[in-house]
Amino acid sequence: MAERVTSSDVARRAGVSQPTVSRVFTPGMRVSPKLEERVKCAADELGYRPNTLARSLITGRSRTIGLIVAYLDNPFYPEALEKLSLALKERGYHILVFLAANQAEEIDPVVEDLLAHQVDGIIIASVGISNKLTERIHREGIPLILFNRGQDDRRLSSVTSANFDGGRRVAEFLVAGGHTRIAHISGWQGSSTGRDRRTGFIAGLKAAGADMIRCIDSRFRREEAMEATRRLFSATEVPDAIFAGNDHMAFAVMDTVRCELLLRIPEDVSIVGYDDVSMAAWPTYGLTTVRQPANQMVEKTVEMLLARIEGDATEPQKLEIDGPLIIRNSARVPEGWT
Repeated sequence: MAERVTSSDVARRAGVSQPTVSRVFTPGMRVSPKLEERVKCAADELGYRPNTLARSLITGRSRTIGLIVAYLDNPFYPEALEKLSLALKERGYHILVFLAANQAEEIDPVVEDLLAHQVDGIIIASVGISNKLTERIHREGIPLILFNRGQDDRRLSSVTSANFDGGRRVAEFLVAGGHTRIAHISGWQGSSTGRDRRTGFIAGLKAAGADMIRCIDSRFRREEAMEATRRLFSATEVPDAIFAGNDHMAFAVMDTVRCELLLRIPEDVSIVGYDDVSMAAWPTYGLTTVRQPANQMVEKTVEMLLARIEGDATEPQKLEIDGPLIIRNSARVPEGWT
């Protein structure tokens, strides 16, 4: 078996010191462009790969961020994951992805595993965390950010869209469009995201003197949204508008309405989603939806997390970022709305 190429070998080939080689391969260290090019050329010629584990033992930093996500079937999360990975890579960090269920008893062992991997920080997307584990992470001083999920714990930082305002905006839009039989297929009510969108929607309807004919919690899942759609249209009073708690469910609603119930969108029923994932703009769907400002959410998440890792910030923050209603073809457009 061939011997492993070391940084000392690279230093000899490049004609520099070994600490110089270490600086070249340590994110954030300053080295002249000319010297950096010389060292990297020597490393390429020798087939050198930096030993990140050894470096972490020396620096106390793994340059790795743990990400826990619950449900990659929802296209919002693969898109957000890609943005997070690229943003962290630009700052010299790697991302380690773990999957977990929504329940705290399922996520706690995953966080324990991440702690064993000596990650520098943790991002939890779309799932909650128990008070017991929050206390442990707080004691160990590991920065943690909740992404697209809030939690009533002053020790936790979070970045979300303005979910209440988004739900309220959908209600105003549908009432202004003349809809009188409005239903809501909500996201999981065990999550702040699902609750806030539903609460904002109800508040918007109430302010406009309207009400829902029915609300069904479909837990952000496609199959449950399809079944909820069947139930809504098997009732005596059928909806003329449906607000789905995210785009993933809205697509399921649209497919069921068109392919099973043989109804027209928006002539027979208007449908509005939440997220504005890439598929929402496809001509097949043309979904009217509230845009989650994913780029801004990712930017703020990375900014807040690294500020805490690097000691520039210690106080938790709870940030909500507003997003616009994107009007397409799936819902009747009120006069004056563009």
